[in-house]
Amino acid sequence: MPSPYRAIFAAPGALAFSTAGFFGRMPLSMMGIGIVTMISQLTGRYGLAGALAATLAMAAAVVGPRISQYVDRYGQRRVLRPVTLVAVAAVAGLLICAQLGLPDWTLFVFAAGAGCVPSVGSMVRARWAEIYRGSPRELHTAYSWESVPVGARTVANPVAA
Repeated sequence: MPSPYRAIFAAPGALAFSTAGFFGRMPLSMMGIGIVTMISQLTGRYGLAGALAATLAMAAAVVGPRISQYVDRYGQRRVLRPVTLVAVAAVAGLLICAQLGLPDWTLFVFAAGAGCVPSVGSMVRARWAEIYRGSPRELHTAYSWESVPVGARTVANPVAA
């Protein structure tokens, strides 16, 4: 019996956007703790570290729905590329400012920018829904694949199954 996961990846582009989603979700779970660890180690200031992590989370909560509205209006391709570039540049800016010991306000600016990451999981699920709109079984399989934790996916390669 063929793998149901192999079947969902037969759709054109499915492997590409699922892989992009895999890499796009990787840093999200560790960004807050990474900021806390980095800032507390560099400065010894846990209050500042926590405030920066909170700024990141608040920016994601405030800006995330707006990004989703733009995606609905203009499409994923036109919105996600520039937003992702802004988030990557903000993370780089945060790293540089922290390493150079620049003023605290610069850290907050870049932490807020880093929080402007798109909801990658939602974008991937929207693509699965579009591909398998009339196929509930395949859509269920695709959503099951998306719910597998990131670390477990490296062991369970769907294409090789």
